[in-house]
Amino acid sequence: MPARFPYLPAASDRGDSALMPLVPLSLRFKDGDPVGAHGLLDSGATVNVLPYGLGLQLGVVWEAQTTRVILTGNLAAQEARALLLKVRVADFVPVPLVFAWTRNENVPLLLGQVNFFEEFDICFRRAQRQFEIEPARK
Repeated sequence: MPARFPYLPAASDRGDSALMPLVPLSLRFKDGDPVGAHGLLDSGATVNVLPYGLGLQLGVVWEAQTTRVILTGNLAAQEARALLLKVRVADFVPVPLVFAWTRNENVPLLLGQVNFFEEFDICFRRAQRQFEIEPARK
């Protein structure tokens, strides 16, 4: 059974806001404490992106993450490292997701094709201001 979520207002750099598909989730690094966050579902993003401060909240040490990731698009100039986290959405079983952890603080937590959209099926109903998520059937 899919979990249903409303579109939520998200502020822009200009100070205005728009309704966006922000999903509440819980992130965990290794055996650390889980940290709650909202991730932006971005079907146009190739990879999941984690802002620097959120990685620090999870107890991750930048220097200990040695696998570098090359970002493209608006984030091409940002240094990033690969990071594996366990992520729980709604009451679903936690799944391992790979993130490009960037030192940039001004990026949202992005959920992209690799590998959020590989683990979950998403149905956007923008006109109804809601979306549904369920684990992908593999």
